[in-house]
Amino acid sequence: MTTSDTFIQPDYTALEQAAVAPDPFPHVVVPHFIRSEDLERLFAHRPHIVSGGSFPPDSLQLSPLMEHLVEELEGTRLKAIVAEKFHLNLDHAPSMLTIRGRTREKDGRIHTDSLAKRVTILLYLNPSGAGEAWERQEGCLRLLRGPHDIEDYAKEVPPVDGTLLIFPNGPTTWHGHKQFVGQRYTIQLNYMTEDARARSELRRHKLSALVKKLPLPQLGQ
Repeated sequence: MTTSDTFIQPDYTALEQAAVAPDPFPHVVVPHFIRSEDLERLFAHRPHIVSGGSFPPDSLQLSPLMEHLVEELEGTRLKAIVAEKFHLNLDHAPSMLTIRGRTREKDGRIHTDSLAKRVTILLYLNPSGAGEAWERQEGCLRLLRGPHDIEDYAKEVPPVDGTLLIFPNGPTTWHGHKQFVGQRYTIQLNYMTEDARARSELRRHKLSALVKKLPLPQLGQ
């Protein structure tokens, strides 16, 4: 394999130049954080995920390309840009990264993220031309003005083509999406607090990776 086969450089310049939008809460959206010329190759290297839920990278069979992308996202450059853009001190913030491949009926309900998560970063890895669902606004994340109405949104983000969404988490960062069932790839990276609540969540994250790597028992044995 050549370096280009196993490495993707996200568009950090586009992130650095992106403005922070204030409504309904501070956030940044960067279309094509994964450049257009890299998308087809990355789509082909997404891990095989047949069930819902979030998977730690260690629980999945990742290609070298995906492994290096995960390492890149967990690196210092992205964290430094996010810290500067939102005026945060993230020097000692632990990170937690998970990958989703499928969305279930129950997913997307209006919620805020755990307060153990200081910042939420979502990278969407779905081709925009894969079907009509995104055009129907199914599975498109909405940044909401409150907890009660999925139609009361200030921003809608289609989960396609390497789009990056970042927002500092808080008690009013309501978000969700209209119901979608099917393949919907997302990498979620969180910068965590340093308190007991975050340590507990990180422990569960590591345990989840271990459990999901264990082989399932075979029926009849």
